[in-house]
Amino acid sequence: MKTRKTFASLAVMATMIAAAGCAAPEKEADTTTESGVDAAKATSADDFGSMDDLVKAAQDEGELNVIALPPDWANYGEIISTFEDKYDIKVNSDQPDAASQDEINAANDLAGTDRAPDVFDLGQSVALANTDMFAPYQVETWDDIPDQFKDADGTWVNDYGGYMAIGYDSSVVPDVTSVKDLLKPEFKGKVALNGDPTQAGAAFSGVMMAAIANGGSADDIAPGVDFFSQLKKAGNFLTVDPDSTTIEQGTTPVVIDWDYLGAAAAANVDTWKTVVPEEAVVAGYYFQAINADAPHPAAARLWQEFLYSDEGQNLWLKGGARPVRGDAMEAAGTIDEDLWSALPAVTGDPVIPTDDQTTKAGEYLAANWSKAIR
Repeated sequence: MKTRKTFASLAVMATMIAAAGCAAPEKEADTTTESGVDAAKATSADDFGSMDDLVKAAQDEGELNVIALPPDWANYGEIISTFEDKYDIKVNSDQPDAASQDEINAANDLAGTDRAPDVFDLGQSVALANTDMFAPYQVETWDDIPDQFKDADGTWVNDYGGYMAIGYDSSVVPDVTSVKDLLKPEFKGKVALNGDPTQAGAAFSGVMMAAIANGGSADDIAPGVDFFSQLKKAGNFLTVDPDSTTIEQGTTPVVIDWDYLGAAAAANVDTWKTVVPEEAVVAGYYFQAINADAPHPAAARLWQEFLYSDEGQNLWLKGGARPVRGDAMEAAGTIDEDLWSALPAVTGDPVIPTDDQTTKAGEYLAANWSKAIR
C-alpha cells in the first residue's frame, strides 16, 4: 500500500525519570488582560472577545518562551521569525536541541518565573504522562483536526508528522535499501541515531524501526536493541548526536531520523539522500500543548492559533513535515499544492504502537539500552 498523507500518531518516547533539579521560587502572577480576561484560563479566542483581542493581549505581553525547537527542525526557524514579524512579539528560544523530557524538566524547574516555557512540542509518551501540566485550548481551525489527533478539550493536539528514515551522504556510502544494509563494512564508523531512545522521540522511533526490520514488532522492541548492539560491535555505530553541523561537516554521514529532517539536510548537502525502509515503516506526529503555568498565556494561545492556521501549517509543510490539517487544507484549496504533491510517497504499512506498547518498549529500553551500546 502507498502511504503519504494520512497516518495516525505514533507513541514516540520511552518512559523515563525526570532529572532532579532545584525548583525556582514560585511567584504569584496576574494573568488578567487589560480588558479583564484571565488569559491563563482562556480556552478559545472567543474568551478574549475576538481574535483581534487575543492579538492585542499577546502583544501587551510582548514575549513568548519556546523550548526544544531547532531552527532546522520542520522549518521552525522560519516559523519563529514569521510569528515575530507578524505580531511584533519577541520569541525567546531556549535549549533548541533539548529532548521532550527536558521541556518538562525546564517547566518544573522554572515554574513561577518569567523564564518558564510557554508552550511544548513533545513526543507522545512524555506528553500523555504530563497532561496535568497543560492548559486546554481550542484553536479557530479546531474542526479541521481529525478527532484521533487531538484531546477532546484541547489539552494536547498533534501538530506535524513524518516517517522514520535513514539519511545518508551518497558520496560517502553505498545506496541504502534496507535497515540491515547498515551492518555492512562500508558503514564502519558512520551510522548515527538522533538522540538517546530513553529520552528522545526520534531515537525511540529509530530503534522501533530497527526492531520491526529485524523480526520484532510494536510489542517487541528487543530486536531493535540487539541490532544497535551489533552495529556497535561492528564499529559502525557512532555515539554522536547528529545535527545539521555534523552532517555538513561529514562527521555523521549516515543518520537515522525523521524523513523531514533528511529533507532539510539535502538542502545543504547535494549528495544527501533519504530512504524510508519499506520493510519497517514507522510514522508519527508530535504533540503541541500550552503550559498551564505559562508566564505569557495570551502569547502562548496566539502561538497555537498561528501554528494551526493555514500559514503555520504550510510553513511546517515547507520544512518537509506533514501538517495535521493537511487533508482539510487540500480539500479547501489552502494547502501549498507544490509542496504537498512533492512529499515523497512511502510504500508499506505504517506501524503505530499503542500507548501500552510504548510503555512496555520504554521499560525495555530503560533496562537494556545502555548495556547494548557500551
